Parts: sequence; structure tokens; C-alpha cells
Amino acid sequence: MNITETMAYIHRVSWTGSKLGLERTKELLDRLGNPEKNLKIVHVAGTNGKGSTAAMLASILREAGYRTGLYTSPYVSDFNERIQIDGVPISDADLASVTGGIRPHAEAMEEAPTEFELITAVGFTYFYQKACDIVVLEVGLGGELDSTNVIPTPLAAVITAIGLEHTKELGNTIAEIAAAKGGIIKEGGDVVIYGENPEAEAVFRKIAAERRATLHPADLAGCVLHRADFAGLIFDCGDWKDLRIPLIGQYQQKNAAVVLKTAEILQKKGFCIPKEAVYEGLRTVSWPGRLELMRKEPPFLVDGSHNPHGITATAETLRTLFADPRKKPVFLMGVMADKDVSHMIETLAPLGKAFVTVTPDNPRALPADELAKRLRAAGCPAEAAPDIRSGVLRAVELGEYGVCSLGSLYFAGEVRRVLTEGIRRFT
Repeated sequence: MNITETMAYIHRVSWTGSKLGLERTKELLDRLGNPEKNLKIVHVAGTNGKGSTAAMLASILREAGYRTGLYTSPYVSDFNERIQIDGVPISDADLASVTGGIRPHAEAMEEAPTEFELITAVGFTYFYQKACDIVVLEVGLGGELDSTNVIPTPLAAVITAIGLEHTKELGNTIAEIAAAKGGIIKEGGDVVIYGENPEAEAVFRKIAAERRATLHPADLAGCVLHRADFAGLIFDCGDWKDLRIPLIGQYQQKNAAVVLKTAEILQKKGFCIPKEAVYEGLRTVSWPGRLELMRKEPPFLVDGSHNPHGITATAETLRTLFADPRKKPVFLMGVMADKDVSHMIETLAPLGKAFVTVTPDNPRALPADELAKRLRAAGCPAEAAPDIRSGVLRAVELGEYGVCSLGSLYFAGEVRRVLTEGIRRFT
């Protein structure tokens, strides 16, 4: 298959129609010779921060000299981002080749795998074929029934911040969601947890005790922030002093604390991770679409926050970045109708000079006119744009002191595409 045929085949099973459960993934991987059983893996779950945490850990391991696979979802700009080795996305040729090799096995199954199950098998196969020393594997949805959870006991299971998300699939309470995420805890394993949520932590402790796993809370109390601006963060974390990361969100120092605890566990398991690799890995990490600074003067931020926990964390950072109440940013918003839009509006309303709304290219999108109407009802100046390109230009026109785009990671990708395809009249 060429890359066009490959992508058509991958997308043949709709992600929207995904089915939780491990049976299909196990069957497909069995047919492929179980490449996942020949990989050393760090498994990362959580509501928010799991992608950033995975990216930071992979960056440190790469700096330490290890051939490092990184599996994440969703992508921001390009599908191939989901499967990387040493920071380089899988090539079109390799994606086509690996998928082509898997296709006959998938089509021989009585019940076809979903898109996510198929691409998970592609990732495992690719990492095995390329002889990765270690793989940082991000959960897609939940944990216990996510297709990535077919792996044996990993080097470390990592669970980042917990909040309400995907309640239809995972449950309506923190305890239920924590139980789903805690499903990645395996017999006799080491588990790093973010903490700060007693209800979730109680669930993790119960699961860990049942499975004779060891819990390692991150040292969030040891985080001391020295500087937070558009260049990123400078902070201490316990004995680690003057750590620097280019990621803007203030919450990233806590994600870094999770990473440091995970690195400590890997060191005890024989991985050589020098101090210099930790500093350099954090200093050079890249994680697009998460409070990403696309332009400096005036600033244009692109963020994929969309659930209550994420929006609250983003708002906290924006209050610091735009501390002068006379110099508020303009928000460019495109959201999914099934998200907690009321919470978004309530949280962001005091922070914005004005709002420009757009309808993302997604069947679940909330129409721009409806979002603008709801913002105006909350007392916010708001106008709808006919498309994303127009929305970007209008937000820049209004955003004397800056622009912040948010609503979903897919929307972040669409905005980034506009900004990088030559819409430069505002630079």
C-alpha cells in the first residue's frame, strides 16, 4: 500500500465507534507474534498531563542515549506524530510498510479491530522492528480496557492528574474514573502517581495492595516555582534545583515531578540516566498544542484544553501571563458540543477582552454562532467567524495584547496549520 491507501485503510473503522476491551488487540498481537512482549515499556495514563509527562520522559531518555519510542494520541498536526522514535515521527514509508504487514492478520479476524487497536499494533510492531531500548506508551482512553493495556507488567505504570472526563465510558465519579485509570497497575509493578486527589489516591492504593504493586507518589510538595512567563518555567523539585522547561503551563512543574520520580525508578532498574540528561531533556522537550507559543509579540498561544480540569489549569496560567487586568487576551474558541461548555465560559469569561468563535471541522462541533450566543449571554463580547482562517485573522486584529486559542487538541491542530501555512500579515 502507498500512504494514501494506508490512511484510508486505517480510517476505515471509525474512532467514534471504538469499542473498549482487550480481546481484539490480544488476538491481533498474538497473530503478529506478540511484539509488545519484547519491549521495555513505561505505561502512562491520566486525565490531564499524560501526554506532556510522556514527552518529558521520552526527551530525558533520548538525552541519556536510549533509543526511545513514544506512542501518544491524539495527534495535533499530523497522524504520524502518534508513533515516534527519538523525537522523529514514523515515516510514511514505514507506516505503510508496517500497516501493510499487519493488514492480512487483521482481516483474518472474525471481529475487525478498531482504528485505535490497529494503530496500537502498528506502534508495537514498529518499535520492535526498530529495536527500541525503551518505549513510553500513552493510554488512549481510560486504562483498564484500553488496547495499550495488553502489555505485561511495565517498568513503571504512571498515572497523572485525575479529573472528570469521558464519563459515558469511564464513570460519573472520580472514584470510578480512577478505577479505570488504575487498571494499568499490574501484579508486582511500580506505580508513580501524581497525587493531590485523595479520592483517586485511595482507589490507587487499594488496587496496588490487591496486586502487590508499589506506589510512588511524586514530590509535588517539593515543587517551588521561580519564574513563569512566555519562555517557560524555572523551578525546583526537591533536590533538583533550577530546572527549566519550555512548556508554559504552570502545572507542568508538577508533571515534571512525576517524570523525575519515574526516572528514579528506571535508574534503580538499571537505566543510566545522568543528571545532565535530566536537565537537558527537560530543557529541550517539545509538546505542541499545549499552551504553545506560536508568536511572541503580541503573544499567540495555542492550547488543546477542553475538560474542566484542563481549562481550570490553563486559566491559572493565563492569570499569571496576563496579570495586568487592562491587557487581557482575545480568545479564539472552537469546541465540541459534548464538552462542558458552561464551565469553559464561566472560567474564561473574566480573563478575556473578547471572544471569536469558530466551528471546528468535526461532526461533534458546537456551531460557532451558538457558542458566540452563549458567550454574549454570559456578558462577554463575542462574534462568530465563518471559518478558522478568518477566525485567526479576526482574533489577531482584536488581540492587541495577545490571543489564546483553545477548545480541543484537534482544533489546536487546525489553528496551528493556519498559522504555519503563511497567514503572516500580523507578524
